[in-house]
Amino acid sequence: MKNRSVQGSLLLLLGAVVWGAAFVAQRAGMDHMPPFAFSGIRMLLGFAVLYPFSRITRRKTMTVGNPAAVRALQWKSGLLCGFFLFLATSLQQVGLVSTGAGKAGFITALYVVLVPVAGLLLFRANPGRLVWIGVVLAVAALWLLCVPPEGFVVETGDLLLVGCAVCFTAQILCVDRFAPRVDGVTLARDEFLVTGILSMIVSLCTETITLEGITEALIPILYTGIFSCGVGYTLQVLGQQRVNPTVASLIMCMEAVFAVLTGALILGEVMTGRELAGCALMFTAVILAQLSPFLSRIRKAG
Repeated sequence: MKNRSVQGSLLLLLGAVVWGAAFVAQRAGMDHMPPFAFSGIRMLLGFAVLYPFSRITRRKTMTVGNPAAVRALQWKSGLLCGFFLFLATSLQQVGLVSTGAGKAGFITALYVVLVPVAGLLLFRANPGRLVWIGVVLAVAALWLLCVPPEGFVVETGDLLLVGCAVCFTAQILCVDRFAPRVDGVTLARDEFLVTGILSMIVSLCTETITLEGITEALIPILYTGIFSCGVGYTLQVLGQQRVNPTVASLIMCMEAVFAVLTGALILGEVMTGRELAGCALMFTAVILAQLSPFLSRIRKAG
């Protein structure tokens, strides 16, 4: 069990690295394409990338239990998780129209608080004192990383981003419910299919898509589709098969740290003392979350 938890944490950490680096690509892609079209195309690309792998991994799952029941649960998980992922990404994209990236990142990442609160209220799952301390430290770290020193004024558009955080919370808890019982790669694949189709429907009804725009945004599309979607979200699903959802949300918040580090390494951005302090706090929060189950075993043994 301990090895499974460590493996899951490493998968989630790698996913956070991929997502953090994707901020650069997403920023570039938005210069050439409208948001729903960009999101829809990259999600469908993620589906295409995972499809052949899911055919292999799903065969192993179908050999256990009733194939019809397994298939029904697989589709149910993909539809529900994909629906919440679509709502979350859509609210985030629309919210970004009137909200700065730093503020949007902070509000979106508040799922780190909402996940344990929702888990406690809905499932009576208390992650433990150290994890709660880690959650508080993570919120402080996100403030330092995402919000400028002068702070921000809450505006009407920010409510969309609060809704985004709520929907990401629902997606994380939904993955937590289904991931241990279905094939993880297929679940990630179906999430992308649902999100991609819904995003393209909205795009075709409200946006103008041009071949020139797609061509100019091709590299960002390829990176976010193959790595951010195909790799990142698959690592989330596989990692959550082994890790408590609150701890998973803490580790996934490390994407803010890796976004800052990527900006420094690739774009030559200089990290401020405030950002360095935020990185240190976030690392501390994740370490506390990892120590929690270890200390709990010591207390029980004593």
